[in-house]
Amino acid sequence: MRKSPLIFLLVLLAYYAVSAQTQPAPIGGEKLLFSLDEVQKRHFLYFWELAHKTNFQIPDRYPTDDFSSIAATGFGLSSYLIGAERAWITRAQAAERVLKTLEFLKNLPQGREASGVAGYHGWFYHFLNTQTALRYKTVELSSIDTGLLMAGVLSCMTYFDQDIQTEADIRKTADYLFRRVEFDWFLNEQNRLSMGWFPERDGFLAADWRGYNEAMILNIMALGSPTHPIPAKTWEMWCEPYFRAEFKGQDHVNFGPLFGHQYSHCWIDFRGIQDPYMKKMGIDYFENSRRATLAQRQYGIENPGKFKGYGPNIWGLTAGDGPDADMLHEGKKIFCPGYGARGVAIDYQEDDGTIAPTAAIASLPFAPEVCLPALEAMWNRWPVGKYGFFDGYNETFTEIHRSPKAQPGFPFWVDKDYLGIDQGPIVLMLENYRSGFLWDLMKRNPYIVQGLKRAGFTGGWLEKTDLKQLSKGISFADGEKATTNPTIPLDQQGFFQRAIYTDNTGYKLPYQLMTPWQGASSVQRPTSNVPLVIFLHGSGERGTKNHEQMRNGVHAFCEKWVREQHPHYLLVPQCPPDIRWGGSSKDWQTLYQEEPTVAGRQVLELVAKMLREYPDIDPNRVYITGLSMGGFGTFDLMMRRPDLFAAGLPVCGGGDPRFAEKIKNIPLWIFHGELDDVVLPRCSRQIVAALEKVNGEVKYTEYSTMYHDIWNVTYYNPAVLEWLFEQRK
Repeated sequence: MRKSPLIFLLVLLAYYAVSAQTQPAPIGGEKLLFSLDEVQKRHFLYFWELAHKTNFQIPDRYPTDDFSSIAATGFGLSSYLIGAERAWITRAQAAERVLKTLEFLKNLPQGREASGVAGYHGWFYHFLNTQTALRYKTVELSSIDTGLLMAGVLSCMTYFDQDIQTEADIRKTADYLFRRVEFDWFLNEQNRLSMGWFPERDGFLAADWRGYNEAMILNIMALGSPTHPIPAKTWEMWCEPYFRAEFKGQDHVNFGPLFGHQYSHCWIDFRGIQDPYMKKMGIDYFENSRRATLAQRQYGIENPGKFKGYGPNIWGLTAGDGPDADMLHEGKKIFCPGYGARGVAIDYQEDDGTIAPTAAIASLPFAPEVCLPALEAMWNRWPVGKYGFFDGYNETFTEIHRSPKAQPGFPFWVDKDYLGIDQGPIVLMLENYRSGFLWDLMKRNPYIVQGLKRAGFTGGWLEKTDLKQLSKGISFADGEKATTNPTIPLDQQGFFQRAIYTDNTGYKLPYQLMTPWQGASSVQRPTSNVPLVIFLHGSGERGTKNHEQMRNGVHAFCEKWVREQHPHYLLVPQCPPDIRWGGSSKDWQTLYQEEPTVAGRQVLELVAKMLREYPDIDPNRVYITGLSMGGFGTFDLMMRRPDLFAAGLPVCGGGDPRFAEKIKNIPLWIFHGELDDVVLPRCSRQIVAALEKVNGEVKYTEYSTMYHDIWNVTYYNPAVLEWLFEQRK
């Protein structure tokens, strides 16, 4: 990243302005003169010195030596190139190490057996045995870890371009390894890549890659594969569940741990190039990562958990090691996980006082004015070792003897290990900040460029890149002909996208939305007369993280037969804490008040907004259902807007019998458990009797042997959903 003198001066001034703030006093350990070169070289040496002497795989962690990590090996391959560029090693040394690594990977056995192999269909297992480089125990065939390995492989393929035998062999072997990966084999019916596969049951994970995280580069490589490409629509399906929201003053697509904002940027320069989503948003992914970085720093300054050490220059949460023990903090017992995905976002908060240096350092290219002071402050304050920063530090955790992962001799928790997948981003992103080397290198890789173009990226450096010139001699398979793998189960949560509705008073209502075309490729996108279902959750699912409301009953509407026979929009809002949808008090007495609750009002406003923005929704087929607190809310909202709803399906709730007249013309099917001791059956019986008295359209089912949790037996009953979708105003 070459800077003009003016830009460099501005960054330098900002750096000194921030670093001049009060710094914590240094604590113990080896004290080294700070320099970017010293930091980067020490982390580079992790890969250069610790690679296995015969199979050249990189250990997952050190000095603990349990297994090697294929993702760490990918970071290592790219680190060797940086070492050659920085003259820490020679180009010939780097070439020799790379060729041996690639040839060993090529010759490792592949097959569907549960042991004695390193991979299958070109993919590799997440961890490999240290000595044999074969599958470690029963770990999964990992798509993202293979992807990070292949990113390193492609960087070597592009870098070693000289007309000598060693470098020609590197190009040939790297190309072979990448072409061998059958990306389409991992493609599920939702046009998303599964996260993993296990030979023991010949089964894929239902969990798939979607909605903005570290797997951008995996999808881009899969789109750019010359042999097993996936369809271009995969990128649209990847983007569909993005969760854009403002967090700590930064409007961005959210993801909690910072590594999700960094890994793909290690190899791809996203500055100035945009896919359709980012073009609509008005920024690029580089700017999105900058905002996420600034939001995390602001969280560190505010320090809501009141952990020791946090401040303007000590911050950064991402996946990494922790104490793996309990600690008492602020009068509460907190468990600090061993390895864990720490991070913060609008919908995510995992923070136990453990800071991973890689979090702030790997964001250096995005926001050097705050990351440089953080890097220097951590380097001067914390103990570092031969290979740079240890993986994690927790100044709040002081009972060192209680942690199996602690280094002795320090007044607070210092990890005893370095971790390969955290060392790698430090080396790579420091180089992208210092020179832009890896970014410029990967702009010349035809498979990366092809993938970006097929994903719909345009603008910036991509417009100036001649793909035909880069792709001379390469024949690309037609990715649009790729077929999905029907053996991969679908993750029902993958049907939803998340958003936040903000009303004109500033109140926020989180919600998830399933569209009628979102999901399996067998479901054709309807063009008109599509119903809308509003689903109101119970009191136990209230919150602000926009996922607790998906626990009970919701996914019945995602069943394949429902989506195929009754394509529909499914709106699942989340009620904030301490308020209700309406229609009930805390003691479950049915109360209809003149003014709706804030959450109830917002639901009606959101429905009106959807009717304006989605013209294919049939206004004569708007349905509402809810369970427990949501059952009361269902009655409440119908009574406020009887003109809006074509049918109602209240489950274990209740309605105010005084206002039955308002909803007598809405077809209703009401459900309750006779043994319900949470919401008493009389809550439903009273409104049913009142509706019958005014000749309302009501059906009532009371389960004689069931208690409160009747939602699954209700929503998963095909007759119930068939009845609902048949109703029209």
